[in-house]
Amino acid sequence: MRHYLNRLRARGELITVTREVAAQHEAAAVARRLQRETRKPVLFENVRGYDMPVLLNVYSDHQRLREIIRCGVDETFCARLDREIGIAATLEQATERVETPADWVSGALSDLPILTYHERDGAPYITSGIFVARDPDSGVPNLSFHRSMVISDTELRIRLGSSHDLARYQQRAEARGEALEAAILIGAAPELFMAACVSLPPEGDEIALAAAMRGGPIAMRRAHTIDLDIPASAEIVIEGRIAPNVRRPEGPFGEFMGYYVEVGDNHVFEITHVGWREGAVFHGLICGSDEDLRPLEAATAARIFKAVSAQVRGVLDVSCQPTVMNTIIKIDKQYDGHAQHALLAALGSHLDYNKLVMVVDKDVDIYSLDEVIWAFLTRGRADTRTMVLHDVPGFYRDAHKDHWGRLAIDATMPWGREREFERKTIPGVDTLSLADYVPELQHGGLR
Repeated sequence: MRHYLNRLRARGELITVTREVAAQHEAAAVARRLQRETRKPVLFENVRGYDMPVLLNVYSDHQRLREIIRCGVDETFCARLDREIGIAATLEQATERVETPADWVSGALSDLPILTYHERDGAPYITSGIFVARDPDSGVPNLSFHRSMVISDTELRIRLGSSHDLARYQQRAEARGEALEAAILIGAAPELFMAACVSLPPEGDEIALAAAMRGGPIAMRRAHTIDLDIPASAEIVIEGRIAPNVRRPEGPFGEFMGYYVEVGDNHVFEITHVGWREGAVFHGLICGSDEDLRPLEAATAARIFKAVSAQVRGVLDVSCQPTVMNTIIKIDKQYDGHAQHALLAALGSHLDYNKLVMVVDKDVDIYSLDEVIWAFLTRGRADTRTMVLHDVPGFYRDAHKDHWGRLAIDATMPWGREREFERKTIPGVDTLSLADYVPELQHGGLR
């Protein structure tokens, strides 16, 4: 993370706030306002009551995500990530053992500038923490995200989604009456963050995926109080155990869909050690912001791309922007009914998130919802190109069935009528230099 921050700073892509801010609401408010104006990360150097700076908005830009996985100019994110997953499965040495960094400092949870984000949040929350744990049976390591509510220096309350690997690990350990050992990484290297966003099969190893993204092994060290190897470069590490057969109230909390999740009984994480590197930076994350959604969308899109392209030819790219609940598929249309085949394949590719699926032609920008809706509205009928699937279960945490049902939309042009739908162009519009015509642009005079 430090090397990455230095790179962003050198490129002029890091905003630094020197004014004192409060950890409760104020830092999140400034970061949220900045997200409306820029995709640059922001570093708060002076958080009231703490010696540690706070970083937000690191992963809010899709181009930076492409950079993290070393995506070439002519590659799509989906294709590159699929390639990295294949490499990870064949790596002979994904990790290397090192000693604990010499600058390591031990402390307490209350020493960390953990933010309170939303008005009704029940406490400060760790939102960017990457959980590291091992499958109790196979020993395969897993990386995943789970919100963590601060209770005291010795206790967090965490939400384990029922479809996540960590929930299955905990269930197996609990069935034996055992606690599940785990560590929480804050400020991990970008490739570890991206790997943690990816949902691999049960035998998949996200640390190996991070190594594939990096192009070399991940340095690992032994934890201080638990039987676990953890990435040595993490800025902050919280070690502990998920207690068996214990559930305590957690919440409310402002979740990724933009609403509060009310108080519910969730798992208890017993803290055994907290430490950080000297000069550590605390990474915060506003749930539901671009920084939260862009990595999740990209990883979900790659999963859907792999599933759909295995069944349907001509699939070029997939996007899940502007929210992970929708999917947009770009195809090179090759026959009448091609779009419908892609829609059907996509609907079964991710049963949690594919609430709305749209298919577009290869000339449409799938990262612009304006373009996608334009294609739907100008390339054919609205009634015959829409499929509504009733009573299909959706997102796993959905007691009232609010996310049941699916909507599938064909926004491609009619087969065989491509000439009628040729997009108009103005020669030179993409190659001329506006600064030659509008001198103010040379000095940043226009937005």
